[in-house]
Amino acid sequence: MLRQIFIREQIQIVHGHASLSNLCHEGILHARTMGLGTVFTDHSLFGFSDAASIMANKLLKFSLSDVGHVICVSHTCKENTTLRASLNPLAVSVIPNAVVASNFRPLQPHELQLLQRTPQSQTDPKINLLPPPPDPSQPVGPNDIITIVVISRLFYNKGTDLLISALPLLLRRHSNLRFIIAGSGPQAIDLEQTLDSLPQQLLYTTSGQSRVVQLGSIRHEEVRDVMVRGHMLLSTSLTEAFGTVLVEAASCGLMVVATRVGGVPEVLPGNMTVFILPEVDDVVRGVTEAVGLLTSKAVRRDKFHDLVKNMYSWSDIARRTERVYDLITGSPSATDNQEYYNNEWESYGQPVNQTQRSALIDRLKRYFGCGIWAGKLFVIVVIVDYLIYCFLELVYPREGIDLCKAWPTIVNENGAFDGAEDGGDGELERYATVKQKTRKPRQEEAEGDYG
Repeated sequence: MLRQIFIREQIQIVHGHASLSNLCHEGILHARTMGLGTVFTDHSLFGFSDAASIMANKLLKFSLSDVGHVICVSHTCKENTTLRASLNPLAVSVIPNAVVASNFRPLQPHELQLLQRTPQSQTDPKINLLPPPPDPSQPVGPNDIITIVVISRLFYNKGTDLLISALPLLLRRHSNLRFIIAGSGPQAIDLEQTLDSLPQQLLYTTSGQSRVVQLGSIRHEEVRDVMVRGHMLLSTSLTEAFGTVLVEAASCGLMVVATRVGGVPEVLPGNMTVFILPEVDDVVRGVTEAVGLLTSKAVRRDKFHDLVKNMYSWSDIARRTERVYDLITGSPSATDNQEYYNNEWESYGQPVNQTQRSALIDRLKRYFGCGIWAGKLFVIVVIVDYLIYCFLELVYPREGIDLCKAWPTIVNENGAFDGAEDGGDGELERYATVKQKTRKPRQEEAEGDYG
């Protein structure tokens, strides 16, 4: 199946994600057998001592022994992956995640007016339970209500135990705190039992409103609507390679209180974040510090969105990923990327001839060095995969597989068309920036096909 997809779609590079993805490892193995370029992106951190991590690390070493390049989402993740798979650090790049800043904007004035005019009977019942959204451009007074948002899967590694233990202490210490908890998981019942055991006067205000609102599982498109209801985000995760929710929260104008674990310290600057240790007392201390920063007007939450928009953008991520593709294929940088990479970057990264040798004997040497017993097993797997590939080439030759049409033709700056329709080789060439590229009008395409 994968062989037919690679041939039909004329794939040149296979890019896999996640250390525990079966499809990722299978795709990389078959792609290397077919002589294609491969890239792997790791998003998680793993240990070295427990049995599950040892098996996962051995599997990762098998896949990455013959991969062209590796991408990690943080420098901490790079160190972790390099040690787990015994990689050359030059063959690993750090490219963080990003967010669409326009989808995570602070609450706009017209949205606040619309919420105030909308009757409660016409809104979601869950939304009616939430505190009113604050205006990030207005300072927070000492006696104003401060809403803390928690958006996380309720699992042990996400620090749910820390949250459960710190929640009663925070409710007792700060009478003006409100909590919105969104997410589901096996420890949701522990959270509910803890809240049920607390005194009613601690969980409800004098007017009968709940100080802790549990929303359960929410869709990703609802995350922003929940975030704009709060002043700060609380993350008690015990392990985190990056933490995209932190960037989303800051983009929405929230102060971030997060545990100093994994790659979290690399995500946001100190003026947006209060870092805490994964301890109950320090969680209380960090939240108290963040409350003091908000009420002392030392933080301009209304400036967070523009800062995050400049720090994280998908266009920058795409440019850096394209640089990796050029590196493993030996291609020169695109015209619109050359200004970012001067002569200093020409020799960056592990040379292609050291990573992507497709000769079977070279591949077997790399796999054989993965361990005394595991290396021999990996060699057998690769040989069997190669024999199956040769068998399929004879039984189902690639000449009998229909090829997909090329991508739509791109117009260059001179108004000329490139591609197979104009006598070219069908390969998509890159000219200038993406904004300067235009597609053929559909009417011209129809005339070219049927005229």
